[in-house]
Amino acid sequence: MPSQFLPISYLPPKSSPSTEMMFKPLIYDDSSTTLFASSRFDDDHHSVKPLLSRASSYSGSVTTTKPPNGGLTGWYQKRRRRSNSDNNLSAFPDDGANGNDGHQTIGQEVSHAAAETFLLTRLGLKLLSYLGVGYRWITRFMALGCYAFLLMPGFIQVGYYYFFSPHVRRSIVYGDQPRNRLDLYLPKNSNGPKPVVAFVTGGAWIIGYKAWGSLLGQQLSDRDIIVACIDYRNFPQGSISDMVKDASSGISYICNHIAEYGGDPDRIYLMGQSAGAHIAACALVEQVVKESGEGDSVSWSSSQINAYFGLSGGYNLLSLVDHFHDRGLYRSIFLSIMEGEESLRQFSPELVVQNPNLRHIAARLPSIILFHGTADYSIPSDASKSFAETLQRLGAKAKVILYEGKTHTDLFLQDPMRGGKDEMFEDIVSVVLGDDQEVIAESVNRRRLVPEFMLKLAHWVSPF
Repeated sequence: MPSQFLPISYLPPKSSPSTEMMFKPLIYDDSSTTLFASSRFDDDHHSVKPLLSRASSYSGSVTTTKPPNGGLTGWYQKRRRRSNSDNNLSAFPDDGANGNDGHQTIGQEVSHAAAETFLLTRLGLKLLSYLGVGYRWITRFMALGCYAFLLMPGFIQVGYYYFFSPHVRRSIVYGDQPRNRLDLYLPKNSNGPKPVVAFVTGGAWIIGYKAWGSLLGQQLSDRDIIVACIDYRNFPQGSISDMVKDASSGISYICNHIAEYGGDPDRIYLMGQSAGAHIAACALVEQVVKESGEGDSVSWSSSQINAYFGLSGGYNLLSLVDHFHDRGLYRSIFLSIMEGEESLRQFSPELVVQNPNLRHIAARLPSIILFHGTADYSIPSDASKSFAETLQRLGAKAKVILYEGKTHTDLFLQDPMRGGKDEMFEDIVSVVLGDDQEVIAESVNRRRLVPEFMLKLAHWVSPF
């Protein structure tokens, strides 16, 4: 049942058109928004201070005069690359490529599970080696242990689905780099080409892994949507430019090969969560820059992406460095991940789109829809609001949907494990299946994976 809107006052910046802001307890919606805008940073650009308003959905659009086409300067063309070292992990066997139908023996399944467990263990040890062992991290890891224990019933069920469902094709090779693998979650029926969601998982740029998208993949595939979860190199195996390159390669594979798996190449949606939302946004903006003739050759087109979904992401790194430092992702580590302080602007989509020399590429960007919880302490919801405002101010199509009282993990884990109707999940489905109201209206009996009292405890102990 839709919630009622309660108007609240909002004062837009003087430089932007008036913006209507409405408050809604759970979800905010406005169909009149528009996203797009690619631009270059000004040297005297200042990072935007986060707003403290617990606002709902707001949207707007502005028309701007396109400046003459301008080339990129050295900072965009000189990509700092962190070379692969002995940290590179060996590639896992391909379950879905090379003609395999995805069915394996029990021995193969156990072997694959052991290999992936080994990978996750190495990722965890790498994370510990970089974060160190101090009071702050001891308490965080204790909280993480409690959090994982409370959600363990759900993790076990999702893990069983991930390893043993005949509708999951794991570790399909999409590139020649370590971790260039993706998982496909296929609907049970094969009637006609299906819409596709290409998903880039989060993980603080350090512990991201494709299996983190299992719950989302299971949910969306139950609604006749193919989900492709893209894996990518983490730090220190790779730095941010490697992550963006991997994500772009994965998107390219999906755009060019998804029809082989029953997907519709004309209905592809890009989605990222947390750090994955940042990486996916960087890949999308960079692709548009390439298509404008300002970069390398392209293997996929931004026109193939119908919309971008950003869940709990950060898009202006300059405004988030101090916040991450206070949360335990220390400045020295973060700058190493991002290839130095001088690269923060280059890998901040919110700042990139303000480059006047790139404003002519705005029309190439798809619709942007940003989801965020107002109680998110890992990445404040102001990050999504600021990015949406910037896009709107530049005449772009953008929309932000805020969920009152939801944390960084509520939207992605706890809420889906409750079963029944999930607000954010339904928002995504309504966009992807927008032309098929009959399918949208179908009631999917999503069962509860974790008792409610354990979910509430997990909400309170979550270190994220």
